[in-house]
Amino acid sequence: MGRTLQQARIAAHRTVEELSGSTRVRVPIVHAIEEDDFSRCGGDVYARGHIRMLARAVGLDPEPLVEQFDAERGGRPAPTPAAPMFEAERIRPERRRPNWTAAMVAAIVAVVGFVGFTALDGTGKNAKSDEVAEGPTSGTKPSPSKKTTPKPESSESAIAAAPRDKVTVKLSAMDDKSWISAKAHNGKLLFDGILLKGDSKTFQDDEQIDLILGNAGAIELFVNGKKVADEFEPGQVERLSYTQGDPEVG
Repeated sequence: MGRTLQQARIAAHRTVEELSGSTRVRVPIVHAIEEDDFSRCGGDVYARGHIRMLARAVGLDPEPLVEQFDAERGGRPAPTPAAPMFEAERIRPERRRPNWTAAMVAAIVAVVGFVGFTALDGTGKNAKSDEVAEGPTSGTKPSPSKKTTPKPESSESAIAAAPRDKVTVKLSAMDDKSWISAKAHNGKLLFDGILLKGDSKTFQDDEQIDLILGNAGAIELFVNGKKVADEFEPGQVERLSYTQGDPEVG
């Protein structure tokens, strides 16, 4: 298999460095795959993704190569190897911050109710009703005050309002689930698990966030308030790094 990829690359007049630049598969991993050494790929799921990208880049049909890879390893790998880690995180949900907006709304409602109650006499009638009926008519009526309810901030505007001195990354699984891994600049693991379809995750760091997307084609990506326009294919494995400012792949 590795020999086939190497011969196709040579026939296409492409160097290992050129192939690495177009597929984002690091040079040492390309060399290892061409020697049928998949130990540096990080697991069978990543190896299958690398084989697909390299095969397409040199003009080969990736499916026979992937089938050969699976056959040599006793069959197709389990589709969701990180599920136990996801289940563990679901059992230990993140601690939510107090909802101060809801508390403020409740306080305003209480104040309005108290003012309305004091404006009524003991029988529930307006204490000024007789005065209004018998008093002089001026021809003017007080205009009712308009109450405005603040609209909730959308997720995209909240991302756009993120501090400029930090890196803010938001991932949303749009079309399918995807395994993702996110690390801070100091190597601290922020998340490692499955993002189900319809779910989102937001990560923030002072300097840099490193991502691995196991099914990049299913992910919608916002970085520092801007949508990343890269179009990834389903099943494609992507390793990405982002810093402050406009999103740029590291």
